[in-house]
Amino acid sequence: MKKWSIKNIIKEIVITLLMIFVVSLVLNYIRKPDTYQELPNIKAKTINNKDVQFEILGKPVVVHFWATWCPTCKLEAPNIESIKDDVHIITVAVNSGSDEDLRKFMKEKGYSYTVINDNNGELAKKFGVEAYPTTFIYDGSGKLQFSEVGYSTRMGIRARVALIDN
Repeated sequence: MKKWSIKNIIKEIVITLLMIFVVSLVLNYIRKPDTYQELPNIKAKTINNKDVQFEILGKPVVVHFWATWCPTCKLEAPNIESIKDDVHIITVAVNSGSDEDLRKFMKEKGYSYTVINDNNGELAKKFGVEAYPTTFIYDGSGKLQFSEVGYSTRMGIRARVALIDN
């Protein structure tokens, strides 16, 4: 029987983490929605009745689809909150109740990022989103650069925006 040393344990942990990383990349590629390659000029109202426009040329735009009933979305929400002042982010809450329900959720959690209520899922359908959370990052000219299905870290989103923000 092989004796476990600190070196062997660290090696096994690193190999396991690399395998998880590779599997997550493959799953992300497989689940990647067929969406707009160019950011559409969509105008909508936020849950606070403010106008928001998707197309902001000259600046990267992060479009984030999520839901209040999604456990992964709830884990990811603090990451979205932490970057809201650093990137132009538009979040879309899908099938998550009324504007009032969403305002209550945001207040209870202490979040203040921009939220569009997509209660009937029409906007998600337009973007081809079928799994939550899903995040799209468009460059300053409106071209899709990155898409992520599943959990995104704040550093991951910031790094992707930094790569395209010249």
